[in-house]
Amino acid sequence: MTPTLDQIRRAPKVLLHDHLDGGLRPQTIIDLAAEVGHVLPSVDGAMTAESLGRWFGEASDSGSLERYLETFDHTVAVMQTVPALTRVAREAVEDLAADGVVYAEIRYAPEQHVNEGLTLDEVVAAVQEGFDQGVAAARGRIVVRQLLTAMRHRARSMEIAQLSVAWRDRGVAGFDIAGAEAGYPPTRHLDAFEYLQRENAHFTIHAGEGFGLPSIWQAIQWCGADRLGHGVRIIDDITVRDDGSVELGLLAAYVRDKRIPLEMCPSSNLQTGAATSIAEHPIGLLTRMRFRVTVNTDNRLMSRTSMSHEMAALAEAFGYDLHDLRWFTINAMKSSFLPFDERLAIIDDVIKPGYAALVTEAGT
Repeated sequence: MTPTLDQIRRAPKVLLHDHLDGGLRPQTIIDLAAEVGHVLPSVDGAMTAESLGRWFGEASDSGSLERYLETFDHTVAVMQTVPALTRVAREAVEDLAADGVVYAEIRYAPEQHVNEGLTLDEVVAAVQEGFDQGVAAARGRIVVRQLLTAMRHRARSMEIAQLSVAWRDRGVAGFDIAGAEAGYPPTRHLDAFEYLQRENAHFTIHAGEGFGLPSIWQAIQWCGADRLGHGVRIIDDITVRDDGSVELGLLAAYVRDKRIPLEMCPSSNLQTGAATSIAEHPIGLLTRMRFRVTVNTDNRLMSRTSMSHEMAALAEAFGYDLHDLRWFTINAMKSSFLPFDERLAIIDDVIKPGYAALVTEAGT
């Protein structure tokens, strides 16, 4: 049976790909903008949380890259002080916990939050304080870690990589690079990735979303990525014949054989043009072929989504049941950057019992 939205909300969920600056509450943006004098867009002359949230969604759905990127100009602009960063981080944890997320890795680029004089360390400390407050408010129902992102079109990746290593015992789980893929291959940051490997550190790379197979190949074979952010274009290396049989190319076979996790974000992929609909999203075939698929939100504000909504959309499109959602969730927990024993504890003590109770309740 297709699970209900209520069942999905109550199911334990794991989130690996969520941007802090893409998940603010609209009212928080209004409050923080007023404090710093930042001018926000209005909808029909109104400035309410509802109208601002609608503007973010419509701008992100517009098909215009310029309008989509403009949305982040507004969120980043109000995240330049310690109190603002702490509030945004705390509320992110509260919102995820309320949605049934039991483990989350939330990423952001510290270099984008130093415009008012904060140091990189002060940015990370402010976010960590917010995460700690959010976890305390949730009474330990969620575990949260930071992923520190470097922007691929800039030249601070080594600095951010060193920052992630310096903070890895204080709430930071790993490193990431993000930004436009075309023209900015991950190999431009090879020194940072080699440093992270020498330090036995974890990292993921945005690849295979805005660019094709070369982006994925470089992220894995040149840079040594532990996970792929999105990775949706791996579908270009898979052939589905008229008789329904499937042939994997060498790169796709390698990704599946090595169990390299794919951080898939269905709703976001529709907005960026990486997929045309949920029903046609490559996640369906990749799941059927048993790639290490995980389900994620990417930018909850811009996509007007949550983990529950992402899973509900997939359940409706592909007929997934609670057993399938449990599979996605365990995939994600296995792929997290937590130590093995901590991953196993969450799987055995939280995820499996949580889904077992829902399955029993549903009688499936």
